[in-house]
Amino acid sequence: MLTAIVLIDCDAARIPEVAAETAEIEGVSEVYSVTGEVDLIALVRVREHDRLADVIADKVSKVEGVLRTQTYIAFRAYSKHDLEEAFALGLED
Repeated sequence: MLTAIVLIDCDAARIPEVAAETAEIEGVSEVYSVTGEVDLIALVRVREHDRLADVIADKVSKVEGVLRTQTYIAFRAYSKHDLEEAFALGLED
């Protein structure tokens, strides 16, 4: 599974609409409205490298109100949350 982190600059008046439409795109697992230099961050998860272009360049970038995207491809994930779930035996703490 390939994961890409997509930073999205968009028309400020359309942030909720851009987020909702982007979240509906197949391959987009999550969209966050954030503070800082960008308006939204989307997580894209696909099985094949070629699908990244289909999702990001052909769909996310073409959502009405998207002004610019910047994509980071993840090499490896480090997450305490994921490790805790992987080793959990189903018992509550």
